[in-house]
Amino acid sequence: MHITVIGTGYVGLVSGAGLADFGLQVICVDQDKDKIKRLKKGEIPFYEPGLEELVAKNVKNGRLSFTTDMKTSVRQSLVIFIAVGTPDDGQGQPDLSQVEAVARELAEAIDDYKVIVIKSTVPVGTNRWIKEVISAAGGKKGIKVDVVSNPEFLREGAAIEDFMRPNRVVLGSDSAEALAVVKDIYRPLYLIETPFVITGMETAELIKYASNAFLATKISFINEVANLCEKVGADVHHVARAMGLDGRIGPKFLHPGPGYGGSCFPKDTLALAHLGRKLGSPLSIVEAVIEVNRRQRARMVNKIETALGSLKGKTVGVLGLTFKPNTSDVRESPAIDIVRILLEKGAKVKAYDPAGVDEFKKAVTGRNLSFCQDAYEAAKGADALVFLTEWNELRNLDLKKLRKIIAQPLILDLRNIYDSGKMRELGYTYIGVGRGI
Repeated sequence: MHITVIGTGYVGLVSGAGLADFGLQVICVDQDKDKIKRLKKGEIPFYEPGLEELVAKNVKNGRLSFTTDMKTSVRQSLVIFIAVGTPDDGQGQPDLSQVEAVARELAEAIDDYKVIVIKSTVPVGTNRWIKEVISAAGGKKGIKVDVVSNPEFLREGAAIEDFMRPNRVVLGSDSAEALAVVKDIYRPLYLIETPFVITGMETAELIKYASNAFLATKISFINEVANLCEKVGADVHHVARAMGLDGRIGPKFLHPGPGYGGSCFPKDTLALAHLGRKLGSPLSIVEAVIEVNRRQRARMVNKIETALGSLKGKTVGVLGLTFKPNTSDVRESPAIDIVRILLEKGAKVKAYDPAGVDEFKKAVTGRNLSFCQDAYEAAKGADALVFLTEWNELRNLDLKKLRKIIAQPLILDLRNIYDSGKMRELGYTYIGVGRGI
């Protein structure tokens, strides 16, 4: 079976490479000529563990290719996956311009029966609109087109595993024929007994938003509990562990820190809240989650400022810039807001991240912002060292070496990476999140 994947961003490239690894013939399409040129050379435009090897393997065996020619690719394929971006438009709604442009281009390109699979995260009703636009054009040509909503649930940093061994596959359509075609594409997943949720388009769209909003809720909830722990002298790690041992709650996403970020949670919570307000069914919990997350970032800056007494003229080493480890993605990363505020308050920031520096430079600039080659360079001469992302390499630093080069032995561990008792034994002033007074 021949498949076209439109969009070579995070979701599109991972999905395209994964489908090719299932034994399918996959063409990845993008209008960005430079990106396609780089992909043909084997250059991956973002960091994701294992993706470069997966792409190279499937290009070598002839199952994966890249092009800017959408029309030819579409006409060679039975199934078209749409995986273009839907970023926040600045007003709390997804920007659907890329999805709309692709839909209208597909309407012109189709010349035979096609199954259109939407992996892009879109508001409820968008899949049906896409079907109407493309079907209207197809009808004039005497061609039938079906649409399937197939939301993605890929975790950055673990996307290959999530694609190859997902905890569920959601398919939403009103066409039994189209569902059969897409289920055949995912046939390898039946062998590992992956649960399939077969439903309507609107339900599939809402599943994606509801899932991300609930995970974001867990993060904001434990952050509020962590803030309370600091007031009463409790340890949030013990609270979270005991909560997580309850099977009804579970341990995941109960990790306190500077708040959630990334390409999904921020925009999806905003979009879901907007939809609720628009339809007169407000989602008060989701609205609160968004506000708690916004406040958490400012609270982290207050921690740093309180510990230093003043930020003006102080040098702050920042370790970790991406919103999570094992990715180069800094979209909506807490580090963006925190570093900006530190700079605004007169601090000098020396920052280090294993993969996200180039992307972070596009988001934040400043005369007093410099980037370092490793954690020790960022720590040298710093009045405080702030941990913002829990990269593995930052979990095992030489603390005795660090103690000798830092100007003041002040550690603000905003991801609770280190053991507070051990840090204090080594002579550090150690401040975590939710770890007592």
